[in-house]
Amino acid sequence: MSIDVPTTTAALPGGGAIPLLGFGTWQLSGATATSSVGTALEAGYRHLDTAAIYENEAEVGAGLRESGVARDEVFVTTKCPPDKVGRAREVLEQSLTALGVDAVDLWLVHWPPADPVAMWDAFVQAQTDGLATDVGVSNFSLEQLDELERATGVLPAVNQCKWSPLIFDRAFLDGHARRGVVLEGYSGLKGGTLEHPVVTGIAERLGRTPAQVINRWHLDHGVVTIPKSATPERIRSNADVGGIALSPEDLTALDALGTA
Repeated sequence: MSIDVPTTTAALPGGGAIPLLGFGTWQLSGATATSSVGTALEAGYRHLDTAAIYENEAEVGAGLRESGVARDEVFVTTKCPPDKVGRAREVLEQSLTALGVDAVDLWLVHWPPADPVAMWDAFVQAQTDGLATDVGVSNFSLEQLDELERATGVLPAVNQCKWSPLIFDRAFLDGHARRGVVLEGYSGLKGGTLEHPVVTGIAERLGRTPAQVINRWHLDHGVVTIPKSATPERIRSNADVGGIALSPEDLTALDALGTA
């Protein structure tokens, strides 16, 4: 059975283009991580998200190599723990070795460190040296994004944050748009989102799953979504959102959950 996988991307300042649909790998390990990455790539995902602290970069890299999909067709993100200030370059080199790639498409500071500017300087240098096409952050506030730009002249390309209709924040979304920073959401399918009656009602009307509605909602706002699953059927279903059309009323109802 064929699925309709969206191919929408957002342009990044380093020259990359991040697919708005990605495959998350948090808590995937061992052979499961490798096979799940393979299933995702076979289904049509072209964006893989991992991190040093996930301890699965080698397995994610194996899944990419074994998939037969060309490296330059897949957007690869990894992250550096914030307690590695002073050793960030070493962490990135270890990540590249584990992943089996010469460079990543996006390297993120996993959450705000004690000395964010020192960490960010190392990230900007790694980008200059060609080890990461683009660099960004995760779990930063708008004020913290501005702090990095004031100190270095370089804004993060991406900010990956917890995001779902239940915590929708228009000012936060618009703040990223004004700065030209791509907002990437994680844990969008958690926290009761899939069981919320507004979500389930829209899903039932469209003949879709609640997860598909949430992923489509992300894309309609230009926000990256990285659903994770180890179940092949769910991996495919989560990506089958290219043909979903949420109405303006649907989007308004979903957005309103963040202020409910």
